[in-house]
Amino acid sequence: MKNKQINGKTALRVLKTVRGFYPVLFPLTIACILFSAVVGALPAVFMQNVIALVETSWQTGDWSAVGSRILSLVGLLAVFYVLALAASTTFTQLMAVITQGTLKKLREKMFGGMQRLPIRYFDTNNHGDIMSHYTNDIDTLRQMVSQSFPQMLASAISVLTVFSIMIYYCVWLTLVVVLGVAIMLVVTKKIGGRSARYFFGQQTALGEVEGFIEEMMNGQKVIKVFCHEEESKADFDRLNDALYDASERANRYANILGPILNNIGNVLYVVVALAGGSLLLTGVPNLSISGMAFGISIAVPFLNMTKQFVGNIGQVSHQINAVVMGLAGAARIFELMDELPEEDNGYVTLVNARENADGTLTECAERTNVWAWKHPHKADGTITYTRLAGDVRLYNVDFEYEADKPVLHDVSLYAKPGQKVAFVGATGAGKTTITNLLNRFYDIRDGKIRYDGININKIKKSDLRRSLGIVLQDTNLFTGTVMENIRYGNLGATDEECIVAAQLAGAHDFITRLPQGYQTMLTGNGANLSQGQRQLLSIARAAVADPPVMILDEATSSIDTRTEAIVQRGMDALMYGRTVFVIAHRLSTVKNSNVIIVLDHGHIIERGSHEELLAQKGQYYQLYTGAFELE
Repeated sequence: MKNKQINGKTALRVLKTVRGFYPVLFPLTIACILFSAVVGALPAVFMQNVIALVETSWQTGDWSAVGSRILSLVGLLAVFYVLALAASTTFTQLMAVITQGTLKKLREKMFGGMQRLPIRYFDTNNHGDIMSHYTNDIDTLRQMVSQSFPQMLASAISVLTVFSIMIYYCVWLTLVVVLGVAIMLVVTKKIGGRSARYFFGQQTALGEVEGFIEEMMNGQKVIKVFCHEEESKADFDRLNDALYDASERANRYANILGPILNNIGNVLYVVVALAGGSLLLTGVPNLSISGMAFGISIAVPFLNMTKQFVGNIGQVSHQINAVVMGLAGAARIFELMDELPEEDNGYVTLVNARENADGTLTECAERTNVWAWKHPHKADGTITYTRLAGDVRLYNVDFEYEADKPVLHDVSLYAKPGQKVAFVGATGAGKTTITNLLNRFYDIRDGKIRYDGININKIKKSDLRRSLGIVLQDTNLFTGTVMENIRYGNLGATDEECIVAAQLAGAHDFITRLPQGYQTMLTGNGANLSQGQRQLLSIARAAVADPPVMILDEATSSIDTRTEAIVQRGMDALMYGRTVFVIAHRLSTVKNSNVIIVLDHGHIIERGSHEELLAQKGQYYQLYTGAFELE
């Protein structure tokens, strides 16, 4: 994202967002701020009236009514101050509700939107930088909304109010003040503009630092094994230096702005005093809306208004630091919220069905363990039901992650219901890519993929993925009990069904030996379990989902040979009656596959059963006999 995005449009969008969340409270808060700010500018008016009363009494010698009039003016001012105090208290309380509520809703919108993003986004963006949107960017926005915005609004209203009073009393002195303020604005724009650029760089650099720290924490064992501590420190120092440089420059410009403006204000105060004295001595006719003659009753309050006017301009400048940081954070938040969600134009859905006597299927609400694809035909308005069987076929599929860098080329294969298809080949040959395409994590460039005779582009993605079970090489367990982690595969599963799934995967034995058995709490991606045990739980999670198609991507890669023998029996039971795609480097795990497909640089070079491929004495034979290194 470019710096030009941190502008008035970002600020306007923040205001529209807050107003959209709180259509009643937000205008009420603004009204309270406006009232408080206007009342804060009234003392100059009361002072002018008091001095004018004294001045008139001095000239006429009549002091009889001065005291009562002054008391009435002071009483009226006191009433205004009490009302302003009530308004100020109200808006501070409302801002607490609005600020925290806005941040809560923004986090919800960000997280909800993130769940709809395609896998490609997470593959191409640093996870720590994504996390920074929820922490640093949200926090800078909090400070802007809760403190800087109300302060700037109040100061702006005070400036307008005081300016109006100045124009009412004396145009000549107002022009002097305007000239001084023009100089202040030029300085603010020049210094504040540079500050904004560096504050955005600070937020970006902070996200990079957090991303690097997260990466180093996840890879601590690898770092220590290869004694890479010093190199990691050097890389961190480089990123930290970039963060320091951006932060130091941003704050240097922001911090120098306040003293410069304060001193310009002091000089302006002196200039206004001199100009007012000159007007009194020379007797220049006063130019004003009020039509009053220029005198002490105008000159003295005008000096106070000048101080108040310049002070409010200074208050605005003091908030520039937080405002620019808040806008930088808001721009990054909106950037995440504006990411295009994963496209899903599918209209074929997965439904429960009941088989009729004539073999046809009828949709039903209750679970029958019979699933069907509900296929509405737009041409004639009819609906057909196709039994979910697990027939998967690829026709001349081409795919590339990046333009002009093909990963799969002209891949055609089929897996009939109940068949076990294995993919073997070197790393990068395209094995995992095929399974990513079946899940529609990515869409193919050319060719077709049909699932039970239906083009998978027509199937709603959530229903497609619900019909597929997948066990990845890298396990991901969530904070919760063992039982909850298994049930993640099917949130409607009972405890008994989860236990059966664990028994099927061969995980029941070690689970019962845990301190609280199935109620043992797991944290930190199951850090209190071995890698093999975590993998067994992920297999049990897939088993409880009970899908017709299973994808096992190096599912036993982290399991020792003895455990593998235990798991293999459960895996065989799990795979029975299902279409299974297996990716494995251990060729012993694919021997009993119906068909083995050998991939090389995105091409299918061999296919057949274990015995057929050995008889061909091609690459699979070399891989199996050890004459050819898989990698």
